[in-house]
Amino acid sequence: MAQPMVQPSPAPVDLSKPVDLGSADFSNNKYAYYPWLLEEAPVFQARVSFMKIMAVTRYDDCVELMRDPRFVRNRSTATGGSRMPFPVPKSISLIAQSMIIEDDPEHRRLRSLVNKAFKPGAVAAVQEPVERLAHQLIDKMEKQGTVDLLPAYSLPIPVAVISQLMGCDEEDTVAFQGLMKNLSTGLTGWNMLRTFVFQMPGTIRFVRDLIARKRKNPGDDILTGLIEAEEDGEHLTEDEIVAMTFLLVVAGFETTVHAIANGVLALLDTPDQLKRLREDPALIDPAVEEMLRHRGPIHGTKMNYATEDVELHGVTIPKGTPVIPMLGAANHDPRVFDDPETFDIGRTPNHHLAFGQGAHFCLGAQLARMEIKVAVQALLERSPNLRLAVPREEIEMHAMPFWHRLQGLPVRLG
Repeated sequence: MAQPMVQPSPAPVDLSKPVDLGSADFSNNKYAYYPWLLEEAPVFQARVSFMKIMAVTRYDDCVELMRDPRFVRNRSTATGGSRMPFPVPKSISLIAQSMIIEDDPEHRRLRSLVNKAFKPGAVAAVQEPVERLAHQLIDKMEKQGTVDLLPAYSLPIPVAVISQLMGCDEEDTVAFQGLMKNLSTGLTGWNMLRTFVFQMPGTIRFVRDLIARKRKNPGDDILTGLIEAEEDGEHLTEDEIVAMTFLLVVAGFETTVHAIANGVLALLDTPDQLKRLREDPALIDPAVEEMLRHRGPIHGTKMNYATEDVELHGVTIPKGTPVIPMLGAANHDPRVFDDPETFDIGRTPNHHLAFGQGAHFCLGAQLARMEIKVAVQALLERSPNLRLAVPREEIEMHAMPFWHRLQGLPVRLG
């Protein structure tokens, strides 16, 4: 079983004040805290940067919250105020139009149009290029011997996939990587101010320019599909296409980067399961599901807002309060998963919540599963002596609320 990076403070979580979910202590020790929170604090007050929220930990409660019409994604519906919980420049307010923070019927309209852009066979069409790329990357890594798997392997695969799906040429792909970096590292803490003021306007201009070029020269890609999608005479507006592009980058790129790295580390942490998978490669599909459950990259959804006072486990969630189901904790709930702390690549059933639940279930789940599967399979086939290049306790996490992201993963291949 994977061990915490560092030992947590000996005292239980202090619930007399909001729990700081973005602290280094919580980020590095979340799996040590989850069992206590699941039993003692199924609903608790937390802090994310400067915001106070409510958090829900148990599996059934998280599922119910994601399906309960008393909770909405559009903040203005619950509060009567603005859509965003903090002021943002007008130039980038279109991010608030993303379907991930919309509710029905608007969410249904957007999702239906976006579904039309994901043409049948889209995942199958990129699998072979992903396999080729994985082996090309391993060829390079083998020459180095010791590498940080995150930038050398986990990162290039999703970058190539999302760039291909969006129909980017080589020059656009370089600019697209900048967009990905802005979105993946600049939307937390004080970085938000720098990102919103200095980086995002230029990034939005790049996306608008890409859309304009796709209108003139359509291709067999998702961006063209978003432009051409139509239902009952309705099309996505340009602002909606821009917002959807941002969503696809975050959901289709950043999560997969860390899912691959987290999955490899989970195997290295459990030599018996690594040996088991090497001896029986047919276990790769359930192994991917267990990687997503046991050490998935996403540990919470977007903000949900209570449209009325809701009582849960004796705790009142006031109307208008932001609430987040803690998917990472739910995926370790002993009420649902036998021996949840054990990493078991043959676990079945495995109804984890890594891709969410209900109306906002992840559109790219099939694509992400394919990328993780191909990346892990190729790495294990080519690297029979794969091992960490540093002591396990030196592997650290990024202190980001609702994420499980390694800062790096130094490994030796030979």
